[in-house]
Amino acid sequence: MFAETLPTSPSAPAAHWPAVSALALGVFGLVTAEFLPASLLTAMAADLGVSPGAAGQSVTATALVAAVAAPSIPLFTRRFDRRLVMIALTLLLIVSNGLAISAGSLGALLVSRVLLGIALGGFWSMAAALALRLVPEHLFARAMSVILTGVSVATVCAAPIGAWMGELWGWRSAFVAAGAVSLLTLAAQVLTLPPLPPRDHTSLRVLRELLRRPGVRVALLAVLLVISGHFAGFTYIRPLMEDVTHLSVSAISAILLGYGIGGFFGNLAGGLIAERSERRAIVLGGALIAVLAASLLLAGSSAVVTAVAVVLWGFAFGAFPVGFQTWIVRVAPDQAEGAGGLLVAAFQIAIASGAIGGGVLVDHVGALGGPGFAVAALTLGSLLTLRYGPRPVRAMQGGRDAG
Repeated sequence: MFAETLPTSPSAPAAHWPAVSALALGVFGLVTAEFLPASLLTAMAADLGVSPGAAGQSVTATALVAAVAAPSIPLFTRRFDRRLVMIALTLLLIVSNGLAISAGSLGALLVSRVLLGIALGGFWSMAAALALRLVPEHLFARAMSVILTGVSVATVCAAPIGAWMGELWGWRSAFVAAGAVSLLTLAAQVLTLPPLPPRDHTSLRVLRELLRRPGVRVALLAVLLVISGHFAGFTYIRPLMEDVTHLSVSAISAILLGYGIGGFFGNLAGGLIAERSERRAIVLGGALIAVLAASLLLAGSSAVVTAVAVVLWGFAFGAFPVGFQTWIVRVAPDQAEGAGGLLVAAFQIAIASGAIGGGVLVDHVGALGGPGFAVAALTLGSLLTLRYGPRPVRAMQGGRDAG
């Protein structure tokens, strides 16, 4: 869930805050649709006649396609007005939600999630680049904070509201609501986005050159470990709360709301820590989730332990987005666009890996398989980041001066 950055133009643009808000609304709609299966998994599985692990592959499909779409969409659309590209991606989101509502089989659901993956990867690969063109350079950070508000709100709302709506009106009703948001997003983008002629020149050569850099490869490996561990646990958290903790739907909805609220404040705390050290933010977040996943393995039958662990899990995850984004830009400051696209791809591959690995374990070991995967992957990812993650610039400079 990261974006590229385009170089600024010589003449600073006027601030287009309505257009920035439309991008934030787009983020909200995409992330909501992406996260809905986690709160609806058992209901979806029962309705479609498949196992929870199989239904969880709806997350895998989205992530794998988004991993390919993230670097590909900017490459294949480099001659098109970015306004038209963003509107086209929103149309894909609308179609995706419509197909999910009418899906009568796992195959039909997967088709809808493939379309979502295209929209998701394409949007995230260009969101920051467009924000930089919609506001003057000195307002870029503020514009990105507005756009990322869509992530925070979706994190708070998607899981608990999805679970609540699914219990009252069936799991499809949650996708009806997501579809309404996507229609509103389309209207907002048509009305507010100005013409944005293509400016970037992304190429396969740039991507190949970046992958040869050791610092880039280490950052991408850390993403694969940490994010796959998180999603192996999070994607299958509802089956755990139902089968191991034996919670009611209302209790599960309340805990997922706590997860979302924890994630909202975790984004703020993670940003503050990452300003000083992105390495420290990632290590602290990863180590905390590993401990929380271990607590679920040991005492997942306790409602109190599960509730506290899930809420704190949401808080800890908030450290990752800004931490990894800062890391990848630091190791490739001369090719921030291409590096950002690779980071989006790695993030989505990690989501797919976590969903696949967690699903296999859940189907063969039980609901505790997801936390088991999370403990192993997050421990390895945190240790890798601790050893090879970037050090603060001032500390590095001081070391050179001392030498």
